[in-house]
Amino acid sequence: MATRGANWGPASEASEAERFARLRLLRSPNIGPVSYYQLLRRFGSAIATLPALPDLSARGGAPYRPIGTDRIEAEVEAADRTGARYLFHDDVAYPVMLGNLENPPPILTVRGNDALFDQPAVAMVGARNASAGAVRMARDFAAGLAARGFAVVSGLARGIDGAAHAGALAAARGDGGTIAVIAGGIDVAYPPDHAALQERIAAEGLLVAEMPPGTEPQARHFPSRNRIIAGLAAGTVVVEAAPKSGSLITARLAAEYGREVMAVPGSPLDSRSHGCNQLIREGAILVQSAEDIAELIETFEGTARWTFREDGVAAFDGAPPDYGDDPALTEEIAAMLGPAPVPVDELIRQTGAPPGSVQMALVELELAGRLHRHAGGRVSIFV
Repeated sequence: MATRGANWGPASEASEAERFARLRLLRSPNIGPVSYYQLLRRFGSAIATLPALPDLSARGGAPYRPIGTDRIEAEVEAADRTGARYLFHDDVAYPVMLGNLENPPPILTVRGNDALFDQPAVAMVGARNASAGAVRMARDFAAGLAARGFAVVSGLARGIDGAAHAGALAAARGDGGTIAVIAGGIDVAYPPDHAALQERIAAEGLLVAEMPPGTEPQARHFPSRNRIIAGLAAGTVVVEAAPKSGSLITARLAAEYGREVMAVPGSPLDSRSHGCNQLIREGAILVQSAEDIAELIETFEGTARWTFREDGVAAFDGAPPDYGDDPALTEEIAAMLGPAPVPVDELIRQTGAPPGSVQMALVELELAGRLHRHAGGRVSIFV
């Protein structure tokens, strides 16, 4: 394996071979975070999981071949060339707030100062075609927060995102700064006109990607990016947004994670403010300054309410569930599913099978390319 030069980041006790196998497992076809963690719980390691994948997929009804080692070696070399490093879900430097989510990203690629993961963080998102006033407000808010030691998290998009990053970089002192979560690979500049800003963040802040190096951002990657933005932060601020925008998706994810949701009110005559006004009607906190935001995240003593370097809980810690071994269960569940999403809990209830057995049957169908996973723990089958 050409991993000797790879910077794997501050590690857990996993061996280099295991970490390479984890990367190969996650990059193999039809494996996402849910199936990744289920397989690690079932087999105990990625090294033990990889040889089992063809048999599992055959039970799901299709042949299977894991991604080749040469592809992973090439990826690791590409990450090395950019100065990036990998963070695995059980590494000591993996962000605890993100790790506390259900099925967090198993592997992140990062460039820059990962000590920013230890700081109280605020996500700031909004419209790409933002008004001049909103851009200035985002820049000023971010500067005020970074000056107080906060990490300002955003997605490096045009408009509000770019203004938030620029403001935080300009005013960062002490432990404050900015974290950019990008939808493509760590070595891909997107949007192209933010290439210089992206490099500056990698040098002075922290750049984070979930996709492999070389991946061009696609529409399906942005919801995953948004969940990382919301998951890293103690609260999310929406500065300006239309009613059906990715920024509102990020805010709603933050609410699902039990984090603060804040919004800046705007004129009802400007459609770019309708999303923020809608959030406020639904219970988001109205904010008008960096001080308003900081007060929601800090205690009255001025210290962060969140402790970021407590020991996190790995997504597959605890006793493994009862997986059983019932080949007929996979096809029984396939017959129960249709194109409409169904909660996994309902499948467990109707089959009467152990939860672990149902989860593994779903993994078998997913490996075979027959299962589609939806938000909220729901699944459907391709017909």
